[in-house]
Amino acid sequence: MKILVIGKGGREHALAYACKRSALCDELICAPGNPGMAKIGECVDVKDNDVEGLVALAKERNVDLTIVGPEATLALGVVDAFKKEGLKIFGPDKKATQVESSKDFAKKIMAKYNIPTAAYKTFYDLESAWAYVQEQGAPIVIKEDGLKAGKGVTVASTLEQAKEALDIAFAIENNSVVIEECLFGFEFSLICLVHNETVVPLEVAQDHKCVFDGDKGPNTGGMGSYSPVKKITSEIIDEAMNEIMKPMASAMVKEGVPFTGFLYGGLMLTEKGIKTIEFNARFGDPEAEVILPRLESDFVQAILDLMDNKPVELKWTDKVSHGVVLASTNYPASSTKGSLIKGVDNVDGLVFHMGTKMTDEGLVTDGGRVLMVVTLEDDLQTAFDHTYKELEKIQCKDLFHRNDIGKKDM
Repeated sequence: MKILVIGKGGREHALAYACKRSALCDELICAPGNPGMAKIGECVDVKDNDVEGLVALAKERNVDLTIVGPEATLALGVVDAFKKEGLKIFGPDKKATQVESSKDFAKKIMAKYNIPTAAYKTFYDLESAWAYVQEQGAPIVIKEDGLKAGKGVTVASTLEQAKEALDIAFAIENNSVVIEECLFGFEFSLICLVHNETVVPLEVAQDHKCVFDGDKGPNTGGMGSYSPVKKITSEIIDEAMNEIMKPMASAMVKEGVPFTGFLYGGLMLTEKGIKTIEFNARFGDPEAEVILPRLESDFVQAILDLMDNKPVELKWTDKVSHGVVLASTNYPASSTKGSLIKGVDNVDGLVFHMGTKMTDEGLVTDGGRVLMVVTLEDDLQTAFDHTYKELEKIQCKDLFHRNDIGKKDM
């Protein structure tokens, strides 16, 4: 088969890596791809927001299956455009993508179908939002509606922080916010392959959102992850599937917005059971980089079987995968471009490219999150030690990383 992976980040590199390992993959095309993806497939210079260009590429190259990485591409309606041309594509259409592109949309479905989540209200102006926050008190969670690339969420521990988040949100014209009660517990990511009411769980991972050690500092797109998660037992996964993931897929069918693709459940294990923090309409990033290397089944075959309504059974290695993100100095406030990176080829492990560019001088930084180093070992401690040892081989004056990825589960 000819397979097209849309996107250019670490998640897309991991998806391309999983496709490349498939016995069904004869040719791998990445649009636009990145320097890491260029080592395993052909990168074509079509931007991931150029829906017409992507359709034209798939038709011109007779692509058999397209897998979409970025949520922004899904929100543009790339799946609708491909389907209109009779092209096979794995991902939700524009309406179903609202499960991520509109937090209010997702919350309304959860409320209607009794899917456990934090209590919330949606606001469209600063004055009433601020009045509600003062009434509720801190800690409280402020979420900007719409796509925010894993950011746009403030867990405000003081009223001052909440006010600042609201001021930032409502400085944007026609913006709205979802204000939620603050949930406490152990956070984990459960991503499922979904086609209508069929929901197949992947292995669980834990993302580390905060920029600094000890979960301090602002939210990022994710600073590292590991899989599996010892604290999340098979009983907890069953509860999450039966109470949250399957009911959500079923609810979307009932609402006339059936979902096909990667349904991401950002979940919290609280004292009152599992609650939903958020849903995303695509694979997690950096979760993809630690989950997919553990998959022993054929990834492409699983997607095809799912879409053909055939049974899907996945096989996983018992090994633990552990990954740490190298990010630009000052991320998430800013990113660097053009800073030389050396030593990537010396790493004994997997290196997923997130924000890099190849120049005449060599590999350089080209974004906020730049690289992710992943190792697989028999246990988390060994993988933890191995990843951090390999990180030392990469030299770049403008990169930093967290030093405690996975510590909470050790």
